[in-house]
Amino acid sequence: MIKAIVTDIEGTTSSLSFVKDVLFPYARANLAGYVHQHAEEPQVQTLLDDARVEAGAELTIEQLIALFIQWIDEDKKVTPLKSLQGLIWEDGYRQGDFKGHIYPDAAECLKTWKAQGLDLYVYSSGSVYAQKLLFAHTAYGDLTPLFSGYFDTHIGGKKESQSYRNIADQIAVPAEQLLFLSDIKEELDAAHEAGFNTYWLIRDGAVDNSQAAHRQVSDFGQIKLN
Repeated sequence: MIKAIVTDIEGTTSSLSFVKDVLFPYARANLAGYVHQHAEEPQVQTLLDDARVEAGAELTIEQLIALFIQWIDEDKKVTPLKSLQGLIWEDGYRQGDFKGHIYPDAAECLKTWKAQGLDLYVYSSGSVYAQKLLFAHTAYGDLTPLFSGYFDTHIGGKKESQSYRNIADQIAVPAEQLLFLSDIKEELDAAHEAGFNTYWLIRDGAVDNSQAAHRQVSDFGQIKLN
């Protein structure tokens, strides 16, 4: 029996185009100005120092900005970048520049599952801060009360089975009672190796369960929990 559900965001609860066509360009366009404006704040200073450690060099502010933009262009899953993007997106959400996109079926099922007593968690390569921002500013209102916890790359890479073992240990639920939802096969493979149940979201394209390594669905409403 499934006791808790762990869901990805991009391509699963939310449109890939929202992240790629709205959030990423917004962060890229506003990164330099944000860093210059907030560089002396302790939280941002820590991220800049973390980026220097990641780069293995004592970089100037301008060099760091160039490195962050390079990482964005290369779609690097680097923790200090993800955290910095989250801070920039916070400004965008608060200013009303955009709302967090959530598929209607995802919003409905998440609410239903929570009402049924299931614990819900998020695991995304985006920072926990960015995850909370997205779910707090949706067309369906603030959805953060639905979730019992959030995980990002601090717990480990999403294509590494140990990350899912870490999640199971942290939430104290046996892996066989956990369900992981994602649109990425390699993530699902890693979760399955750790003992999770899995569903593969195919938001664009045809569902094919004849040869699929994981059960495929086109929306949350098709997911069976028993």
